[in-house]
Amino acid sequence: MPLDAGGWRLAMGLRPLELAAWLEIDEHYGEEIALKTQLLDESYDVVVATEPEGDEASLELLAEIRENLRAHHWGVATPPHEREHAIVAASRLVQEDLCVLVRDDVWRLRAACVCFPSRWNLATKIGATLDDIHRPVPGYDDELARPTNAFFDRLKPDRAFWRLNWTLLDSPALYQPAVARRSPGGKLEDWYFRVERQTLRALPRTNAVVFTIRTHVTSAATLRERDDTFVSTLLHSLDTAPASVQSYKGWTGVAEQLRVALDQG
Repeated sequence: MPLDAGGWRLAMGLRPLELAAWLEIDEHYGEEIALKTQLLDESYDVVVATEPEGDEASLELLAEIRENLRAHHWGVATPPHEREHAIVAASRLVQEDLCVLVRDDVWRLRAACVCFPSRWNLATKIGATLDDIHRPVPGYDDELARPTNAFFDRLKPDRAFWRLNWTLLDSPALYQPAVARRSPGGKLEDWYFRVERQTLRALPRTNAVVFTIRTHVTSAATLRERDDTFVSTLLHSLDTAPASVQSYKGWTGVAEQLRVALDQG
């Protein structure tokens, strides 16, 4: 649960990760891979973006994913990939969304397959620098730009890291491409807590950095039943987030709406 009892704060929040735990395979594997297949058939230009500078690293990523699945998830099939971009072939094997960043003058996003976006547009990010990608985040330039770039420069293939990111949305859908951010409302059953498990690792041959995103969505009502502290910690996080963050994430007034929802049920 990525909620801090101390309240909201802007931080990278990275933790060391064993490569055996790099990829997550769970009971939703079949349905999420099927959804990816559907999205790749129907919305390819929305969920895939590549540039030639990312091709070599994408091939290496595909090989690394195959090796990791064979070593740690032996029940997952790894059939030969068809004649398609390697990052697409890699994405068909796992529940994670995949992004490859390559360093030339600076770190840039060069290949990605993001089937489960959280209201952002992949097409506007391809080729963008690390700073440009995160610039809309309030406080990033002042507090996180320098440490984030330094972390990418220091990342080595023998060490990987993970972090959690969360938000509240009005829909449980995994596929939520760029739309206006809307605040949840109504009963607590209509509020959805969306968590992204994000990992970062450097590839051993190309030294490109792979950013994976595994998305989990659960209703706030379910989480309240599981954890007596969930609602109070969530409210404290919402109350302590700066106004600029609340506006960016669509949280303005959400704490008050959540209290109303709690009173109603």
